[in-house]
Amino acid sequence: MSKTSQPRGPALPARETDLYAPVRAFLVAQGFKVRAEVRGCDVAAEKGEHVVVVELKLGFTLDLLLQGVKRQRVADLVYLAVPRPAKAAHEARLRENLPLLRRLELGLLVVDFRNEPPVIDVALQPVPFERRRDGKGRKALLRELALRSGDDNTGGSTRRSLVTAYRENALLIAAALVRFGPLAPRQLRAVGTGAKTLSILHGNVYGWFERLDRALYRVKPAGETALQTYAAVVARIGAQLPAQLPD
Repeated sequence: MSKTSQPRGPALPARETDLYAPVRAFLVAQGFKVRAEVRGCDVAAEKGEHVVVVELKLGFTLDLLLQGVKRQRVADLVYLAVPRPAKAAHEARLRENLPLLRRLELGLLVVDFRNEPPVIDVALQPVPFERRRDGKGRKALLRELALRSGDDNTGGSTRRSLVTAYRENALLIAAALVRFGPLAPRQLRAVGTGAKTLSILHGNVYGWFERLDRALYRVKPAGETALQTYAAVVARIGAQLPAQLPD
């Protein structure tokens, strides 16, 4: 089978202008009239009433994105063109940007200089974006929002242990065990610790609980420390506990 290009090993262009010839050839082959540097556009092409603009860069940058978005004001379709990275890891990182480009309705042309002449890979076509929601993820987000009793975290936090609905529930269980002493899961549920009481005790994710018997639990020192660490949270959620065990 004949080949139109011959491999010559990894290579990267030295200048953005090196991208123009292969991009131009790609568009001309599709019947476009192509011109370079038209009113600020690196590459402008037309076929009938259809206008396509391509912005060229040696790497994927924020400036390239901004240029592409700006060109959407005057073009029907906008592509960003970059050379194929020499390293596979860098190429994978480049393709991680495809969801963002899809949302912005920008196309991506990857110019492979490992061949002579260079080959264009249409990594993404600039088509109208139709957002698809993650139904399962959305439900999980809404559930977490509903279950949190307050806003105890700071946006942007990465190191501090976050107060999640699960942690709140575990703190409520620990507070109940401190107030009433060792209890069985059914007794804890009776004072309002919720349907997940048994799974939280059994999982013991934070190491706060100790099982004394088959159905009897108490708080370990680590749990008592946690109650002090999250004292403000405990004061709020602990208010729902009764003063004494129900009969």
